[in-house]
Amino acid sequence: MGCFLSKNGDTTANRIARWRATGIVALRDSKLKAINSLFIVYLRRFFGMNGFLEKVMLYCCLIFARLVKTFDRVDIPMEINKLINIQRMVLAENLIERLPVSLGKLQSLKLLNLDGNRITSLPDELDQLVRLERLSVSRNLLASLPMTIGSLRNLVLLNVSNNKLRSLPESVGSCSSLEELQANDNLIEDLPSSVCNLSHLKSLCLDNNNVKQTPQNLLKDCKALQNISLHGNPISMDQLQQMEGFQEFEARRKKKFDKQIDSNVMIGSKGLDEGVDL
Repeated sequence: MGCFLSKNGDTTANRIARWRATGIVALRDSKLKAINSLFIVYLRRFFGMNGFLEKVMLYCCLIFARLVKTFDRVDIPMEINKLINIQRMVLAENLIERLPVSLGKLQSLKLLNLDGNRITSLPDELDQLVRLERLSVSRNLLASLPMTIGSLRNLVLLNVSNNKLRSLPESVGSCSSLEELQANDNLIEDLPSSVCNLSHLKSLCLDNNNVKQTPQNLLKDCKALQNISLHGNPISMDQLQQMEGFQEFEARRKKKFDKQIDSNVMIGSKGLDEGVDL
């Protein structure tokens, strides 16, 4: 592959030894043009046969546009489905435009980070990632999310900030374990009523969208909700205050920040505000 000898004289043997010791397949500064099929076979040969990949994190910083300007995009091969035991995959800050449907075969995957790419859509086969707990696809070009996302019943974090989303699918309310939903800097106008089904939701971040109102039962039904951030939206504090369940939400929010202060936790400038622009 031409990527296993670094400028520091790092050899294939040295890298493999580190990978085995740390459980992290680290390819930063490897100048890869793609994760090709040969590399997938290579990983399976050295790790997959003995189950080592059950703990491996594939951490690939493949191409930085500011450093390598001669390639248009990075492709993920269909053969990625052979890494069936992989649990963590970080492919952030690349030029990836599309995801193979075979990604759905990685049913041991718990974390998938695709931040900072050029992805325009997520495959419906995403619903096969039944163990996925954290999905982050911020800073891409998504115009919509697949309805099948509701099948991710173990999902705890969903980050779709900085995309081109105009709405969230109704099925998001079926992500029954979801605790944190980040959808800042999109074009979202309305939230699906199914968001009220997210009984474990603690944080809802929708800064810099076009949200004019939230589902009427949001504060009443989302009994774990502690934080709502709606800065940069055409919605007022009065609207939230008039919603049923606001007092209970306010008590939870205050309790959360009181606990942070008691623990000497530093909080940001917006940490104690009301979550909307007045």
